[in-house]
Amino acid sequence: MELAEIRNTAEWMEKKLDEYKASLDLESKIARIEELENEMTYPDFWNNQESAQKVIDESNGLKAMVDKYKELEAGHENVVLTYELIKEEPDADLQEELESELGDLKKKFEDFELQILLNGEYDANNAILELHPGAGGTESQDWASMLLRMYQRFCDKQGWKVETMDYQPGDEAGVKSVTLRIQGHNAYGYLKAEKGIHRLVRISPFDSSGRRHTSFVSCDVMPEFNDDIDIEVRTEDLRIDTYRASGAGGQHINTTDSAVRITHVPTGVVVSCQQERSQIKNREAAMKMLKAKLYQREIEEQQKKLDEIRGEKSDIAWGSQIRSYVFHPYSMVKDHRTNYEVGNTQGAMDGDIMGFIDAYLRLMNM
Repeated sequence: MELAEIRNTAEWMEKKLDEYKASLDLESKIARIEELENEMTYPDFWNNQESAQKVIDESNGLKAMVDKYKELEAGHENVVLTYELIKEEPDADLQEELESELGDLKKKFEDFELQILLNGEYDANNAILELHPGAGGTESQDWASMLLRMYQRFCDKQGWKVETMDYQPGDEAGVKSVTLRIQGHNAYGYLKAEKGIHRLVRISPFDSSGRRHTSFVSCDVMPEFNDDIDIEVRTEDLRIDTYRASGAGGQHINTTDSAVRITHVPTGVVVSCQQERSQIKNREAAMKMLKAKLYQREIEEQQKKLDEIRGEKSDIAWGSQIRSYVFHPYSMVKDHRTNYEVGNTQGAMDGDIMGFIDAYLRLMNM
């Protein structure tokens, strides 16, 4: 890398830092951090653990953004300083170190730019993620369980907390449906890129003839809203069913009708929750999810912004998928919206999907 190229890259970084500073409004973010930290010192701060956690998540998210900017700023200053030294007194070894440092720093700039793209109204919220297998019985249900593992791994890598709100096991293997609550700063902002139909092509482990099968799973993602969302739900419009919870949970979970399913009759919206041992708590959680779904539906109808809130999603069948995972006759995962693809299918299934999310968010903000 020539010195002129190093200088041009350093100037590009300086320009980017100015853009970031203007768009982020750093001063107001720093002031907000101080405000939140002061709130954490109140004696009654932990009286409501849920609201306390929201304050902590917001503070951590803002700190991460400000600290990252300062890290980039310091890295840029170091690059400029080293460049000036080499310019005055050429040093091949030092220049080689600088080139390596410049490459790493440029990658950090690109990663930071992705975080800045998460500026939607609900991007900072927690996320509710649902997986529903399409036609195909055990094949599709097994594919749903593979995607469930993929998203759990991805969330672990981000340091997010994952709670299983509802889990319906498959007849022979996999899952019939699963609902996850994902807690973490910008969880919805990132995971909204996953809304749509995910298609799998593989040699079926359930087919003794070893034939190739295609399976489909619908992934739906919505932001988790606070309790104060303005949506009216009339009791007479609800049908509430209780049933025995399935899955892990010890003796209690299978011996009482603690799980709750609520159907909003006018719209047909259905939510289920079996996370808690108490039927009352499950009902409260299900009502919160129902309100979130109805509120989201209302926004879609009023503002006609389907792409922003729920994404484009149609029948769980061929032709409507957002991403294909091909295990046979070759290995490839390809996103049909961005054309981003990787050959490492195992890496993707282990939760390495940030590249797909990055490409989608950049496409949406072009």
